[in-house]
Amino acid sequence: MHELHEEPRRAVVAAVQLPDVSDIDFESSVAELRQLAKTLGFEVVASFTQKRAKVSPVSYLGAGKSAEMRRFIRNEAADDAAPEPVDEDADETAVEDADDASAYPTREQRAAAIAAKREAAEALEAKTAPADEHTRRADILLVDHEMSPMRARNLEKEMGVEVMDRTMVILEIFHRHARSRAARAQVEIVRLAYMAPRLREAAKLAGPQGRQRSGAGGRGAGESRGELDRRKIRDRIAELQKELVVIDAERLTQRSRRQERSDIARVALVGYTNAGKSTLMRALTGSEVLVADKLFATLDTTVRALHPESVPRVLVSDTVGFIKNLPHGLVASFKSTLEEALEASLLLHVVDASDAGFERQLAVTEEVLDEIGAEEVPRLLVFNKIDRVGDDAAQAECETRLRAQYPECLIVSARRSEDVSRLREAIVAFFQKDVVETELFLPWSAQQLRGEVFASCEVQGERADADGAYLSVRAAPGVIDRLREKLVAR
Repeated sequence: MHELHEEPRRAVVAAVQLPDVSDIDFESSVAELRQLAKTLGFEVVASFTQKRAKVSPVSYLGAGKSAEMRRFIRNEAADDAAPEPVDEDADETAVEDADDASAYPTREQRAAAIAAKREAAEALEAKTAPADEHTRRADILLVDHEMSPMRARNLEKEMGVEVMDRTMVILEIFHRHARSRAARAQVEIVRLAYMAPRLREAAKLAGPQGRQRSGAGGRGAGESRGELDRRKIRDRIAELQKELVVIDAERLTQRSRRQERSDIARVALVGYTNAGKSTLMRALTGSEVLVADKLFATLDTTVRALHPESVPRVLVSDTVGFIKNLPHGLVASFKSTLEEALEASLLLHVVDASDAGFERQLAVTEEVLDEIGAEEVPRLLVFNKIDRVGDDAAQAECETRLRAQYPECLIVSARRSEDVSRLREAIVAFFQKDVVETELFLPWSAQQLRGEVFASCEVQGERADADGAYLSVRAAPGVIDRLREKLVAR
């Protein structure tokens, strides 16, 4: 795995638009990669995009566009660049033919072939030499596809700078932002699994030198360095998986304790990364959760109570954001985090109203929710960041369009207190739709339950006689049943 420098680095983005990808989806994907780069602290200095029937197996982009990108990265003028194009397959054929006497029967022809071979080799060496870090315009190349280890290595040789594909960028962000034990273990498992095939590729390059000596007297085939590294990775993954089993058991205990309190309703904020879930979380709960204009700022589930507290008491949880083409291993490994959505009684599906590609965000989130089995959980569609759409006229036009398309949605800005209040009222109304009014009798011998009644119910009135107190309350049926069971037990 590449190490990332602390100082800002200049990055170039490369992306290929395949025939089955629309212009809007392609532009959104490229913009998203640029935002991912910003999250890592990179400064994107240029983007190179191209429409192709398929990704080039040699240089990702086509030969001409690759040459243009290489000249930009190396800060070369077109006249100073290495000869174009250099066909590596043709070079190999030229090498073979130059050594074949039957192909060049005369001494002059053979000498000319050898000279051509040497010139092609020099051109190829000039083309693949590392770029001068003092004069180059960029330090890293970000590719908007997942790349095989061999293709990434070839592209690094051609461009002379480090190459990170989309998957590696996302993994680095998760690695940096993970805070809890569980999140760090989950990220490390996926990173190690990602590294394994790249170690195999490195072992191929090492050749026989990568084999360690073993056996009696140091003899025997032994175990290659690559095999040793892969075994270490397998052992580490197994160790992390055992750690996750322990963490999951602890989480299960915590959830069981919460579920014993049937008066606590649960809401989970779900949605695309950077849709403003954490900002809404802070506004709804008054908590100091992390808020940043970065993708995947939140990786660990945060749970806080709705503020001011309501009856029933509502717990709000902020979950990791979704993204298109999220590495499947991360979806699987973060399932325990996303299970907050499964346990919720209501999902707040938060969408960035200012994003022109919000329909793509909706589709991705729905797909992931279906994948984790949360398709049956009731949800409230919340369009956030309406204040970023434009002026008042633009906001009104956007709201009209959204309401026509999604009649049941709420349109808010997490930065406007009146919008947050409307959202809070909608949440409370959802949980109060089954609330019942009744009377509870507390004998004087059971007054120690008085605090629990006031904490879990809305007490509307009270009267007393010689035997005890009669409380008029509003609460969910389950809460009433639980309190009555406790009173009977006494």
